[in-house]
Amino acid sequence: MTIHRPGQPEDLPTPEVLWARWGLLAVLEATTEAEEMPPVHRTGCWIDGAGLHLDDSGCTWWTLARMGEGRFVLYGEDESSEVKWHEPAVDMLAGAPDWLPHDKLRDLLQGYELGCVYWYENGAWARAPYPQDLDDDGLDCGMRRFVDRSDVLSMIEADDDFAIAPALGSDTDPVDRGAEALLSCAERYALTPRVLESLVAVTGDDERDVPAMLRALRRSGLAGESAAAEVAGARRTAASTAV
Repeated sequence: MTIHRPGQPEDLPTPEVLWARWGLLAVLEATTEAEEMPPVHRTGCWIDGAGLHLDDSGCTWWTLARMGEGRFVLYGEDESSEVKWHEPAVDMLAGAPDWLPHDKLRDLLQGYELGCVYWYENGAWARAPYPQDLDDDGLDCGMRRFVDRSDVLSMIEADDDFAIAPALGSDTDPVDRGAEALLSCAERYALTPRVLESLVAVTGDDERDVPAMLRALRRSGLAGESAAAEVAGARRTAASTAV
């Protein structure tokens, strides 16, 4: 999928898809040690109460946050962005709805730390208007890794354990093996704790921080309604065993 320079709102997938891909990587990378770090010192992908984050400790940082039913905000900066240096100044919040985290965004703007802002409501992404001579806002270099599905698969496959993940479908709902299986499961919001624990067990990697991964999974919501059904089933089993 092509991302224009500067980015166009239609370059982005739906926020649910973007959240699923980004969230999956945050789950796979989660560790207790990283959770205990101040956000300013964290790198990679992670999720916390403020949303999903990406920081490569140098060239790019981004946040995707849910802002209520059907509303999302995506903001950050890639070194390729020319927005904050443009003359005359570009108002990145022009036309922005009042439900955005304006205080946070203004603080970033005042510190020259923000490269662009996109928001989603009423079924569509939007951003402030740009001058015609603006060449780049950083969306391509920053978000291509999540927008292009093949890039997401490549990041999963970079971890040999998850590259050879078993099929995560059932006999009636088969899916591919490996990274494709894992990503498809996340995009369907069917990555339940049981599936995740089984996957880690199959890899045989005892160094995986499963409790941290499960906490990240819970925050991400990637288990969807499947998690509730899984918990209900476990409760029924426990109740019948007790009898």
